[in-house]
Amino acid sequence: MRYFLLLLFFGFVSFSFGQHQDKVDFVRADVYIEPVPLNKEIIGRVVYRFKVLQNVDSVFLDAKDMRFEKVEMNGKQVDFIATDKTISIRKKLKKDTSHELTIAYVAKPRQTVYFLGWGDKIEGNEQVWTQGQGKYTSHWLPSFDDMNEKVEFDLAIQANQTYEVIANGKLLSVSKGENGRPVWLFDMENPMSSYLLAFAIGHYSKQELSSSTGVPILNYFYPQDSARVEPTYRHTRRIFDFLEDEIGVSYPWQDYKQIPVRDFLYAGMENTGATIFSDGYVIDATAFVDKNYVNVNAHELAHQWFGNLVTEKDGSHHWLQEGFATYYAYLAEKKIFGDDHFYWKLFDTAKELREISEGGKGQALVDPKASSATFYEKGAWALVMLRELVGDKPFKKGVSDYLNTHRFKNVTIDDFLREMERASAVNLEGFRVKWLESSEFPWDEAKTYLMDKNEALSAFLGSGHELKDLEKELQAERPVQYKEALVDELAQEILDKDRFAPLFDHPQLKVRQKAIQLIDQISSIHKESAEKLLDDTSYITQELALFKLWSSFPESRKAYLDATKEVIGLPNKNVRLLWLFLAVATEGYEAENTRKYFAELTAYTSPEQGWEVRIGAFQYLREIGFTDEGLANLINATNHHSWQFKKYARGLIGQLLEDQEYKTRIEKLVGKLNQEETRYISTKLN
Repeated sequence: MRYFLLLLFFGFVSFSFGQHQDKVDFVRADVYIEPVPLNKEIIGRVVYRFKVLQNVDSVFLDAKDMRFEKVEMNGKQVDFIATDKTISIRKKLKKDTSHELTIAYVAKPRQTVYFLGWGDKIEGNEQVWTQGQGKYTSHWLPSFDDMNEKVEFDLAIQANQTYEVIANGKLLSVSKGENGRPVWLFDMENPMSSYLLAFAIGHYSKQELSSSTGVPILNYFYPQDSARVEPTYRHTRRIFDFLEDEIGVSYPWQDYKQIPVRDFLYAGMENTGATIFSDGYVIDATAFVDKNYVNVNAHELAHQWFGNLVTEKDGSHHWLQEGFATYYAYLAEKKIFGDDHFYWKLFDTAKELREISEGGKGQALVDPKASSATFYEKGAWALVMLRELVGDKPFKKGVSDYLNTHRFKNVTIDDFLREMERASAVNLEGFRVKWLESSEFPWDEAKTYLMDKNEALSAFLGSGHELKDLEKELQAERPVQYKEALVDELAQEILDKDRFAPLFDHPQLKVRQKAIQLIDQISSIHKESAEKLLDDTSYITQELALFKLWSSFPESRKAYLDATKEVIGLPNKNVRLLWLFLAVATEGYEAENTRKYFAELTAYTSPEQGWEVRIGAFQYLREIGFTDEGLANLINATNHHSWQFKKYARGLIGQLLEDQEYKTRIEKLVGKLNQEETRYISTKLN
């Protein structure tokens, strides 16, 4: 275990400090928190137990923007100095002693803890959830902005009894606190890095499963989404059992939970034993073909070993987390969806990596500033080729030895390669240079591997393709991935010579979807075939078919709108938003309801909606015009916690400000909104 310490040097008017990683060992933390959502605050108390390995005269913790109510060492008040980033405790401590540090505080997190739905008009959508992302737990708990300090954290969380509380560890009890509100007590048995601490509060029901080895699996969902539980969490038990068997090391935590939340910053986050993920993956059976949770599910679960059980020492070793999670998620998908899915996915990522590499933007896996494509996809490829080099049995033995040797510790790439060399008796220096240290992607080696492993890929990569053979190839007994790749390769010729008939009438959905994706203007020859796609079992296909049919055949617009009037689509409401836009834009269509449809479209820009829904609504309103309500919601979005959404909103508001009419309207609105809502836009108007 790595250790965490600060030595303070005090002068007459100032002080400085330096970290001494090997002098203090924080062992355990008992954490109590009470979120106060309407104030966006956390009232907290933490009791740390630590051992002193060498004489020190102070200890420090990371603590962002906190007010400290009480600081005690071994039950007695102790001097401390607080900044906006840390709390430093002044106390001489002797070697080989153990101590208890108690801190009571109030935090007002600027990030990491997100309070959603409080004070709006929708009952039951209130949520509080966390996203530590590497080192940010210190925004709500005095802790460690360092992955190398591992502590056994037990959490007690107080909240209103109408909510469900979920956090790391096994739920031991729910009891009444001092003010009568319930306190959820969670127990962790093993240490972890503090960035993996997490909790979520909201209205949830849960599906209870058990792995083949008896590990409880708790899948949470909003009560109104009971019909979406099966497609959302499809294959969860199978993924869990596969990973335990494939990795060769038992799941290292007491139970496993998965919790969807609104407006999450990423697809998912592998908090120890408690993955929080975007509710954009909570889907119905039709949406499964377009956007399912399987890969994210497997990726975050794999992190419970790679990232949580063993944790990178620093960013130079990030491959040991993201590359491994990506690789094992692909293996899980291979088990579920078959070999073709696995190898064609690798083919797709290899093409992407080759393009990056040939464009001069390739990166090494040991580069701490490498992109996601490098850490995730090139990282997975490195493991594919390592396994090919050393063989299946030595690979699996090396992985299990690596995890068992370094469990609950921090690791380096050298630690992993050392175990692989021991298990395989293969010198991996050449592998290190080619796959980890080189910025180039070895396309030729990857291509050879794929052609050797997959017959369809060998056929595809080993010969040219001509348009005259399109229909024959589409009817051949090839995997659907082969046919999708074939259409992509011949796309321009298909467009130029209008060879869409074999695609529109193909029995496989993904091929039909390719047709409607490629074509812009549908000719009367393909009208009947395209119209069938309005009922296809894909919301993406339905969305594309509706728009392109509506654009191509004005005389049939009413029929197309009538046929799709009740379709909502994916969680981002892709079909419904398009339908509302087209209903408003179609002259004479339900004229008595035009105002109502426009109001519904505008309502989807509200902060009460998820940001993916709001983006769609903003995009359509950009085409047909904003009401003041829509503009106010756009201004609100410029301060959103999701960086993707905030970036989009700020870009759009910038475009609107170039139009004098919109600029005048926005200036008038700013005076009616509160300071927080107008924080960004005010700077653009000055």
